[in-house]
Amino acid sequence: QVQLVESGGGLVQPGGSLRLSCAASAANFSIYHMGWYRQAPGKQRELVAQITSGGVTNYANSVKGRFTISRDNGKNTVYLQMSSLKPEDTAVYYCRATNTYRGNTYWGQGTQVTVSS
Repeated sequence: QVQLVESGGGLVQPGGSLRLSCAASAANFSIYHMGWYRQAPGKQRELVAQITSGGVTNYANSVKGRFTISRDNGKNTVYLQMSSLKPEDTAVYYCRATNTYRGNTYWGQGTQVTVSS
């Protein structure tokens, strides 16, 4: 069982920045593909960004050029640096881990990001 704990959410003004962190309890964190998803009220959960075990990244079109996903395997942590935030980025942000060998998927509890003046 892998536990994921997100942190770093909060209230920020439009144009501001936040950095989300997701700490994983996985023994072999480096073998996990990691992703950030978000869910706004009344909407389906959607992919924001992902980073493979090999470090390849992928972004939703809506966040390209504004968000950056990264990982630190030594700290069992994945980050989401968010810049130029917009009100439409407001959502609960979730971290997801996928074991590349077994296919098991784990979710964090989510962290709220609110972009408002």
